[in-house]
Amino acid sequence: MKVSVIGATGYTGAELVKILLGHPEVKLGSITSKSFAGKKISDVYPNLDTDLVCDEIDLDRISSESILVFVALPHSVSMEVVAKLYSRGKKVIDLSADFRITNPSVYEKWYETAHTQKELLKEAAYGLPEIYGDEIRKASLVANPGCYPTSVILALAPLLENELIEEEGIIIDAKSGVSGAGRKLTLNAHYPEINESLHPYAVEGHRHTPEMEQELSKMARKKINITFVPHLVPINRGIISTCYATLKASLKKADIFGFYKDSYDDAPFVQVLSPGEFPHIKDVIYSNRCRIGIAVDNSRRRIIVISSLDNLVKGASGQAVQNMNLMLGLDEKTGLG
Repeated sequence: MKVSVIGATGYTGAELVKILLGHPEVKLGSITSKSFAGKKISDVYPNLDTDLVCDEIDLDRISSESILVFVALPHSVSMEVVAKLYSRGKKVIDLSADFRITNPSVYEKWYETAHTQKELLKEAAYGLPEIYGDEIRKASLVANPGCYPTSVILALAPLLENELIEEEGIIIDAKSGVSGAGRKLTLNAHYPEINESLHPYAVEGHRHTPEMEQELSKMARKKINITFVPHLVPINRGIISTCYATLKASLKKADIFGFYKDSYDDAPFVQVLSPGEFPHIKDVIYSNRCRIGIAVDNSRRRIIVISSLDNLVKGASGQAVQNMNLMLGLDEKTGLG
């Protein structure tokens, strides 16, 4: 089965190429790049052992040779390309935010651009396999989640689905490596600015907030508002999210861990740690795993859930391949060992 990657030379696209080169059930067809068209991707990323050449986007050719297409383009640019591929009957996984938020007016507010493909929003499955696996298997269009939302939703889903925490007062303190800012040069990601430092950003509103609130509200079956503060730390990759919530009633730690085990017992890429253990970023980088640790303070009815993942793998490209596996009827672990 041949698949293609549109936007192959950003951090997310290159990670996709790396994973797909080692996938036993698919073969890479076209890879595209606006900035490096005509060059081998191995000239851009010498660690990629391939002779594949980056092309300009030719949707007719890509559609004719590909059973599925990954679109790793910037927000707002992606939606037009996705729509054209979808109209040609292709299975598409979009790694931008263009089809994650179901309410177009919310998208337009946070991304400050018009949504021109509103009719496709209802066709897109939200690509979090641990929650929406059945929908993903049937979908032709999957909206791959953001990296922060993946870490937060997986951390809080068992609590909200089982009505264990108050809907108000949920706080998330998250920290991400610099690759989360993308490959484009910016002052905040400049080495002298980030090295030996740590700083919060988008404190008054991060674009991933409405995506998280949308999905958490579905699980709670009522409106959820969160306080979300991300931080940039001087490492290349990885996310750790510390989530604070108030329990509706005192619960035994064993019971809470039981809810998590029940939720993720069949999820090969989610590891719930034993009581007293907490995740480290170093334990998850270059993997498609999310590790979750839980602390309970019944005297204050507080619960703290800490999740960690690689923002480029489980937070982006690895999850996209996990979604591809489901869409193509493969074991979801294929190529993601």
